[in-house]
Amino acid sequence: MPGLIRGVARTAVVAGTATAVSNRVTRRQQGRWAAQEGYGVYSPQPQAVAEPPASDMADKIEQLRQLGELRTQGVLTEAEFEEQKRRLLQG
Repeated sequence: MPGLIRGVARTAVVAGTATAVSNRVTRRQQGRWAAQEGYGVYSPQPQAVAEPPASDMADKIEQLRQLGELRTQGVLTEAEFEEQKRRLLQG
């Protein structure tokens, strides 16, 4: 029995030491990164959003109107309508 207790105690000491070292390394790295200029600050570059040509927009509006009519007639469910609308507006 004493050998078993010794083995458990040794395992606990090793695990505790490993945890303490790991935490110390993590804190040190975070301190170094925080000291660097601009660390943790994310500022994405503004991107211009291209407006679709007027004729393309008119086509999308017409397709949305048709989808709305199909939903009103009961051909499309609300979920199907929303999915088609999402696809149309994304692409």
